[in-house]
Amino acid sequence: MATAVAEPASRPDTRGPTAPLPLSLFAAGAAAIAIVILGTLGIQAYQVVNGGPVTPACEAEGIEARLLGAEGVCHIIEGIRSRAQTVVWLLGIVLGAGAAAGGWGLYKRMPSKRQREQCIAGAVLGVQAIALSALLLWFRSGEIAPFIRNFFNAEVLAGTIDGFLRGMLNTVKLAFAGEVGGIMIGLLLAVLAISQRRTVRAPALVYINFFRGTPLIWQLFFIYAIILFGFGIQIETFTAAVLVFSLNTGAYAAEVFRAGIQSIERGQVEAARSLGMTYTQAMRYAIVPQAVRRVIPPLMNEFVILIKDTALVIVLGLTAENYELYTFSREVYSEFSNGSAFVATAFGYLAITLPLIRIVNAVEHRLRSGLTGVVGAGG
Repeated sequence: MATAVAEPASRPDTRGPTAPLPLSLFAAGAAAIAIVILGTLGIQAYQVVNGGPVTPACEAEGIEARLLGAEGVCHIIEGIRSRAQTVVWLLGIVLGAGAAAGGWGLYKRMPSKRQREQCIAGAVLGVQAIALSALLLWFRSGEIAPFIRNFFNAEVLAGTIDGFLRGMLNTVKLAFAGEVGGIMIGLLLAVLAISQRRTVRAPALVYINFFRGTPLIWQLFFIYAIILFGFGIQIETFTAAVLVFSLNTGAYAAEVFRAGIQSIERGQVEAARSLGMTYTQAMRYAIVPQAVRRVIPPLMNEFVILIKDTALVIVLGLTAENYELYTFSREVYSEFSNGSAFVATAFGYLAITLPLIRIVNAVEHRLRSGLTGVVGAGG
């Protein structure tokens, strides 16, 4: 008689069902923060499209029509001070207060974890909407015209787009070249630093401690001065910067590699040696390949940090075609005496680093799940 095979039961929902009330509180909190953010952006977009010439109110605050970018600055100010903007912020406060009061007051009475989490999430979003609206209302109550004129004047940047893009490219070039050189130096130093012989280990540790213990800005200036004046070698500042970034990154990468190598079980080294491998062969074919997989996320984090550290190369004085992002923004600021270039620089760095941070997180998650899968397969 054939025996029926029972189908595996689906995983139970341990969080429990939802309900209209907690779901409504969550939706209210989400709507409150969305109204504040999207409503503000929408009003500014409307001003960009439909805003007219400089108004008398803007002129009274020093935004004269003859100034560069006066109309754009006036549009931002008019949007912030408009009645529609006031309604948006007050609506965010009212809706957020309702979500916060209902969420914090009712979450303990909810019968399931899902409903409690929805109440708490709605309350937190409501508090965020209140805080953001209150901050923007406080900002509007002050003298916003000088701030907008000096930091959000888009027309100052109108002719500098190519320069900013070139600066972003040079920033990535500097960081990438420094990271590649640092990885090669760091791997060699890590192998030396874990040696059992003090004579082999000592120079690597001195190098690592020196470059980790002194400021990068000092290293850039001092090493470049040694090359140029001490040895009389004519070297481009861009090349010198890549060299110093490589030397500095090598010290940090060495510690990352050392931790990765030492995380491999000691028995694998012994197994490789029992197969007739030398210590160098065991490291090359058995240990280092496994360690590299484990150190990819921290090395990528070092790359993100190095991208930001490239701003320090300003102490060397790059040529115009080699300006990285921060140096170029300083030149724009010097030309126009306007801080809008620094705001644009911040967005430029974020455009580079945020995708890399997402990639780091994705790689780390993938490697962790891959290692978990290998462990689970052995069970």
